[in-house]
Amino acid sequence: MAFGGFDQGDTRPLQSDINMVPLIDVMLVLLIVFMITAPLLTHSIKIDLPQASSAPNQEKPETFTLALDEAGKLYWNNEALDKAALPARLAAAAARTPQPELHLRADRGTRYEVIAEVMSEARNAGIEKMGFITVPEP
Repeated sequence: MAFGGFDQGDTRPLQSDINMVPLIDVMLVLLIVFMITAPLLTHSIKIDLPQASSAPNQEKPETFTLALDEAGKLYWNNEALDKAALPARLAAAAARTPQPELHLRADRGTRYEVIAEVMSEARNAGIEKMGFITVPEP
C-alpha cells in the first residue's frame, strides 16, 4: 500500500496515515533481541582477591567525668575541684587532640542553675562533646 500513485485514473483518496504494522514488528524484534542478550552481558568473572590482615585503627577519645553533688561541689574524675580551677581544666582538656569527651554526672537534688553554669563554662572553653551520666531505674 502506497500513499498514492501518479496514476490519474485512481479514484481512491490518498492515505495520509503512516503504516504502524512494520514499526510494531521492528519494535517487537528489538525487544526480543534485548531480552535475550541482556542476561549475557551481566556475566561475572571469578577472581581471588588478596586478603588484608590489618584492621582499621580506631582511637577512642579519652573521657573525663565532672561530677556535681547536691551541695554544689565539683569533682574532676572523682577528685575534689574548686570552682575557680574549673575553667582552666576545661580549657586544657579542650586543647588536647583528639578532644576528650566530658561526662557530666549530677545528684538528683542538684539545682539546674548550677548544671547550666557548668555546661556554659564547658561550651565557652571549647568542649565539643558532652554527655550525661544517669543511673537506670531497677
